[in-house]
Amino acid sequence: MTINLQTLKPNAGARRRKTRKGRGIAAGQGASCGFGMRGQKSRSGRPTRPGFEGGQMPLYRRLPKLKHFELVNPKHFTVINVGQLAELAAGSSVNLQSLEEAGIVTSPKHPLKVLGNGDLSVKLSVEAAGFTASARAKIEAAGGSCELI
Repeated sequence: MTINLQTLKPNAGARRRKTRKGRGIAAGQGASCGFGMRGQKSRSGRPTRPGFEGGQMPLYRRLPKLKHFELVNPKHFTVINVGQLAELAAGSSVNLQSLEEAGIVTSPKHPLKVLGNGDLSVKLSVEAAGFTASARAKIEAAGGSCELI
């Protein structure tokens, strides 16, 4: 048997008719519609808000407010250290594309950020989305320039 969009149908007994509540005894859910006689759960507009515990102090308010939750939308960077830039030719312009061509960065998914680990003695003009304070100081001390993109 081949299955086509035209021949698709649910299994026998898989789809039941919706119960029509409050339509008399014969319908099976007459009068109180299966919610019982009295009480909060039988009233109209009955569902209490999520987390409600009948007036008791709810769990989300009893627990301490914890720190160190992870960021929902963290910023990701392609990270490189100043020491890795020392191999490049003097006076060259450094950006994400030139680093990829030089083979220093292999998979540039995110914007470039320069960190300050290592030493630099070559004058470079670096274009990046971010610099640490020590990286900026080392690049400028070598006579180079830092440009934020």
